[in-house]
Amino acid sequence: MLARDLAERAGQLLLDLRVRGGDPDVLRKAGDRLSHEFLAAELAACRPGDAVLSEEGVDDKARLAADRVWIVDPLDGTREFGEEGRTDWAVHVALWERAAPDAPDGTGTLTAGAVALPAQGQVLSTRTQEELRPGGNTPLRLVASRSRAAQLVRDVAERIGAELVPCGSAGAKVGTVLSGQTDAYLHAGGFYEWDTAAPVAVATAAGYHASRIDGSDLVYNRANPLMPDILVCRPAIAGLLLEAIREATHAI
Repeated sequence: MLARDLAERAGQLLLDLRVRGGDPDVLRKAGDRLSHEFLAAELAACRPGDAVLSEEGVDDKARLAADRVWIVDPLDGTREFGEEGRTDWAVHVALWERAAPDAPDGTGTLTAGAVALPAQGQVLSTRTQEELRPGGNTPLRLVASRSRAAQLVRDVAERIGAELVPCGSAGAKVGTVLSGQTDAYLHAGGFYEWDTAAPVAVATAAGYHASRIDGSDLVYNRANPLMPDILVCRPAIAGLLLEAIREATHAI
């Protein structure tokens, strides 16, 4: 699968760059640029007719009329990448396809995706997905941003008696849910389509729940790639979490 191959190869380039060390800020910028240029060149060569939406690239709005759009985050968790010893950074590569040739703009689905976790020696993808884990942690564990966990996330955790587990990249966060280390990823602080497209593709292929925090569908390849919030979890606890979110939201 192309998504998995590209994510894995970009991840190896980033590992090779990181081992050289140097100033953390310089390293972060170099990592963003290196991975983006590699992914952009490979997609242009392998899928020249497809559009690309990349965090590090110019947003060509021609993608809105395209039938196939690659949504990539060359280095998700740039801050973590620059910190020695951190493993919670990732490379995201996802493919969005229009539902039908005559479908309205924005009407489509994520059909492939991969999240490379290079420092963890792991690649999660829609081809070799994790199995849905029926069990859970007691108490429940919610993975959240280390530096900007929204108040809503804290309120929900308090309502259901859950523990908050800090983590960096969105891909790394979803990886903890798929591995059973945590039970859910809840984020309400705002981010972009490239932050979530690949993780959501992998999670839904494995049978996990993924939605906006009001339970509505996650929609990709929109004119404005801003994505306000997300919930990824085991289906068995989706109802519990959505109800807690509603209660916490109304209490604000």
